[in-house]
Amino acid sequence: MTVTTAATKDAQRAAIDESGWGARFKFFQPHNPAFWVYVIGVGAGAIGMIKYFGPALGGTYRLAVTSGIVFFGIYLIPWLIFLRRQNRYTAQPGKLLATGFVWGAVAATFWIALPANTALLEIWTKLLGPSGASTWGAGFSAPIDEEWSKGLGLILLIALAPRLVRSAYDGFIIGAFIGLGFQVSEDVLYAYNNATSSFGVGQLESSLFILALRGFAGITSHALFSAVFCAGVMWILGRAPGERRIGRGVAACLAAMFLHFAWDDASGLFAWSNFLIVVGPYLILMPLAIGTLLVVRRLASAKERAWMRELLAPEVEAGVIDPPLLDAVSGLHKDRRHYRKVVHSRHRARHLVESAGDLAQEIAAAGGQETERVAHARAEVLRLRGT
Repeated sequence: MTVTTAATKDAQRAAIDESGWGARFKFFQPHNPAFWVYVIGVGAGAIGMIKYFGPALGGTYRLAVTSGIVFFGIYLIPWLIFLRRQNRYTAQPGKLLATGFVWGAVAATFWIALPANTALLEIWTKLLGPSGASTWGAGFSAPIDEEWSKGLGLILLIALAPRLVRSAYDGFIIGAFIGLGFQVSEDVLYAYNNATSSFGVGQLESSLFILALRGFAGITSHALFSAVFCAGVMWILGRAPGERRIGRGVAACLAAMFLHFAWDDASGLFAWSNFLIVVGPYLILMPLAIGTLLVVRRLASAKERAWMRELLAPEVEAGVIDPPLLDAVSGLHKDRRHYRKVVHSRHRARHLVESAGDLAQEIAAAGGQETERVAHARAEVLRLRGT
């Protein structure tokens, strides 16, 4: 038992070191070139945002912009709650995720994507003609410049927090937050542009229409594309031991870009059927996108789930956590669903899984050492288990 305990403690420390879990994120790093690239990008994006919306806020389209900001600000809340639940296993700090969100909302949108889309659409108009560019231009442009503009945010965060951004699942979660920022900014742009197309008539109704349309379509929009794309980038880079999968990473990046292309150019892809032009994106592309997301999430989380098991293994040996609880806290949705049946209570199962996750968090923050906070978290698990 002593040898086993020593081995599991060594594995625990290795998991903490490999994952970087518990490390703090410091944004202000004036010695780091990546910090200045980030600041310049967000600053230039903010200037672009002001130039784009500034005249509207002081003129005819003020209601369209302000209502779009309010509506999609509210729309953002359930997304943040949902993504917070996905930020499990070796969870990323909120400050790091907020930094990614700002990059997506400001720099990726207004510094890179908006000017690049304008330039590329002009090129496609010359090459394909006005009709061809109208049909295919968006899909030939956005998957390239938009996905890479968001992917650049991930690269900068790796440079700013090399210990924290290690696994494909880190890329998956950070990419989702970067994409969500991009998505919200783009939705406000759509609300504004839709109002200008009707010369300012019915601006509130116009924003509500965009909220309904983009809100539903947002299930398979930039947050999804970027989660898949950034997981692929992390597989290519292989920052976690044993996780470098170049073929898988390239496939994930291409899948995200294809889904983005197909969604933007659905009218061209389904041109042979008026029925599919209307319903194809929802009956074909949306299930395909969600299926791709679930496969990538499962594959990307494998390393993190292994780290979680290694980190909590000494607690299992000590009897603090039993094997079914370990399976639930380190497993997939089916494992948590099974655990609810084991304890015969959804409410109790949720609290036990959360308390075991809290214990893992405290152990990681303490570097595997015994502290008062670790002892408190351990006592809470034992209390909930009734042990």
